[in-house]
Amino acid sequence: MSSPSTADSKIVLITGASSGIGEATARRLAADGHHVVLGARRVDRLEALAGEIRTAGGRADHGELDVTSLDSVRAFVETAHERHGRIDVLVNNAGVMPLSTIDALRIDEWNQMIDVNLRGTLHGIAAVLPHMRARGAGHIVNVASTSAHRVDPTAAVYCATKYAVRALSEGLRQESRDIRVTVVSPGFTRSELTDRGGDPETQAVARAAMEQLAIPASAVADAIGYAIGQAGDVDVNELVVRPIAQG
Repeated sequence: MSSPSTADSKIVLITGASSGIGEATARRLAADGHHVVLGARRVDRLEALAGEIRTAGGRADHGELDVTSLDSVRAFVETAHERHGRIDVLVNNAGVMPLSTIDALRIDEWNQMIDVNLRGTLHGIAAVLPHMRARGAGHIVNVASTSAHRVDPTAAVYCATKYAVRALSEGLRQESRDIRVTVVSPGFTRSELTDRGGDPETQAVARAAMEQLAIPASAVADAIGYAIGQAGDVDVNELVVRPIAQG
């Protein structure tokens, strides 16, 4: 794919950029000629990724980011805005997926999914929307999941947060006439989502399914790149990207 001209190059903020879909999206968009601003809690990984992107000829900077904190998200966004003068795209990607049945009552993990997956997405929107409204242009990409389209046992709370992200995205789209809104719903994708928390047996089953079925994170990054790369008056609202073998 040819890189955009300097005039078409965008300032793209990416949350959860230290691994998985966020990292792959940073590499893809930087290769497309955009300037990526990477946010996550693991700053050492961000620093290494930004260095690799710059070594490859791309443009990247990074900052520590905790999407569960509105102050942290606002600071991340304001720093990017002051440095670059505008924010063209926000990719709301940060997410967690500790799976368990509801009767396991892993309430702290329920709250973590609500805080990261849903509240974190809202915080991102709240931080960039005033800037985009003032410019009369912008693009918000929310990463949901195929779990925003179906509910599976052991994933009820995770699905609930992703259904909410999808509903939120559609509401924002309907309210917007100058801002593009895209929700991307990946199926089984190689990432670290199954490595943290959740019921150990349930997470092991999810990891086994991921190893057998998963597509690379770059496939989802390609979908995000496609949506971002459309003409300014074209809004790609919803993309579902799953392995062929996934039921």
